[in-house]
Amino acid sequence: MDLDESYAYSDSYYDVPLLSQVGNPRAVNPDPRMFAQATIRRWPVMHFDVPPGVPKFAGIEPQRLLLLLAQPQLFPWVRFGIDGLENLPTDGPAILVGNHRSYFDPLAISFLLARGGRPARFLGKKEVFDAPLVGDVVTALGGIRVDRGTGSDAPLRAAEDALEAGEMVALMPQGTIPRGPAFFHPELQGRWGAVRLAQATGAPIIPIGLWGTEQVWPRSSRFPDVTQVLRPPKVHITVGAPVELGTDDLDSETKRVMSAISALLPEESRSLRSPSQDDLARTYPGGVVPDDVEWASDHETDRRPGTD
Repeated sequence: MDLDESYAYSDSYYDVPLLSQVGNPRAVNPDPRMFAQATIRRWPVMHFDVPPGVPKFAGIEPQRLLLLLAQPQLFPWVRFGIDGLENLPTDGPAILVGNHRSYFDPLAISFLLARGGRPARFLGKKEVFDAPLVGDVVTALGGIRVDRGTGSDAPLRAAEDALEAGEMVALMPQGTIPRGPAFFHPELQGRWGAVRLAQATGAPIIPIGLWGTEQVWPRSSRFPDVTQVLRPPKVHITVGAPVELGTDDLDSETKRVMSAISALLPEESRSLRSPSQDDLARTYPGGVVPDDVEWASDHETDRRPGTD
């Protein structure tokens, strides 16, 4: 018998020595100490008490973690206004799509989900997972990390698994926060991921309009402004009805989805305006505006929807 080719399975911490002897150890429904050992040793962890695609952490499903976000006192530096909560599905798979204005967007959607009593797995670029606070929340909720530029379909397959398990998946079709003048453009441009997931799984697409998150955490800042306790900015979250897809064309259906999101934003979002230099600075990392703003803006708005 070749131990390097052998498999061993256990849920108990006391079987760590046994699993250490084989080349393919597996922790199955592990107790907390076994989970810790599997994490340290990078052993695969399998949970047979939940459907495939549903994450668990130290034996705890993310629903319990999400409930912690339901307390408004955790966000004394921001006020939330939620409309259309009844459009958030109470069961079954769903693809949640929102516009992207701030690093705070995933936290705003997490608050919405907590109010609705259901978790979702976030599909986001690796920079979101690396961000302070937001990355911790998204990771804890079983987020699906996307390393753009690799061309891998693994993130979409993981999202499909979650949807097939009856879970919700949340993503920002824009892929990134627009920079410069593109941030203020009334037309939202998106990538194909949400439509591809809907076509592959039949899950409904639920649009979410976010407004005011950039007042809490602009792209120019490394951290949210938690000092605004006396006069906290208001973040508006609006959930719309499911988007009805009509064709198999990825471009046209993605535009349909982005239009549904735009329709949930306030009237001021539909007017093209000329931002001030300070406004522009808030849309760039570190607040540094490039010398050739027009070229940078054209690069933002001319991206093909399905690409980086």
